[in-house]
Amino acid sequence: MTHQSPLERLLRGLALVLVVCFFIFPILWIVLMSFQTNETILRSPPSVVFRPTVSNYAAIISGHLDSNVASMGIEFMRNLMNSVILSAGSVALSLVLGVPAAYAFARHKFRGSEDIAFTLLSFRFAPPLLVLLPLTLYFQQIGLADTYLGLIWVYQLICLPLILWIVRGYFEDISPDIEHAYRIAGHSWFSTFCRISLPLAGPGIAAAALLAFIFAWNNFVFALVLASADKQPVTVGALAFVTASGIQYGQIAAAVVLSILPVLALALYAQRYLVEGLSLGAVKG
Repeated sequence: MTHQSPLERLLRGLALVLVVCFFIFPILWIVLMSFQTNETILRSPPSVVFRPTVSNYAAIISGHLDSNVASMGIEFMRNLMNSVILSAGSVALSLVLGVPAAYAFARHKFRGSEDIAFTLLSFRFAPPLLVLLPLTLYFQQIGLADTYLGLIWVYQLICLPLILWIVRGYFEDISPDIEHAYRIAGHSWFSTFCRISLPLAGPGIAAAALLAFIFAWNNFVFALVLASADKQPVTVGALAFVTASGIQYGQIAAAVVLSILPVLALALYAQRYLVEGLSLGAVKG
């Protein structure tokens, strides 16, 4: 092991601190803004010394935003709940469809399997505007327009390819010999899949679900076109803060903080299980 001098350790630690500050500073600044009034935020030069207020959070939660020019109502908490419903529903449906498909692509090679898998992945590359018009027309014909079910189904274009390709790689890393040994003991294919393959691929499934949830949560275009005001998530509902009467930066910052809290909580919760699953032993083929 290479011995590092005190100066090298000091420089390495300083570089690490600078990198962390660079990435943390925008988040910290948004949090500070959420506890300030518009007058404090817009003063020049800016200052980190101010009298904190929770009026921005109170306005967001109550749904009644007051400004110096006018007051208006906004259903941000409904938008937040819509984001939870759409993201969780789309990830759950993608797991049900994507995990067995990923196992099939990993274990059963057939002619055209790679082409089919890449076609599914190509949905992730396609711009949303490419499918919005036909989807809008089809949904109006079959009654799925402006419904949670329709939006969750559309979100599969975001979640399903991601889950399919990530989980497929984890299934390919699991040695087939373990499954064969379990099958020889007299267990069915379904029992082998549930008791052997799924637990071993658990960390990959958790990681894929978390990433898919984040991508679904951040989606903007699909909900903007296919959903009305009472079905829109936070990414679209945030547009209501920009009005002709002015922009309430403190309330926007509070809305941003509230919107990232569910994703942050989910990431922290899933991280513990990811580390636990990886520490229990990953089987490499």
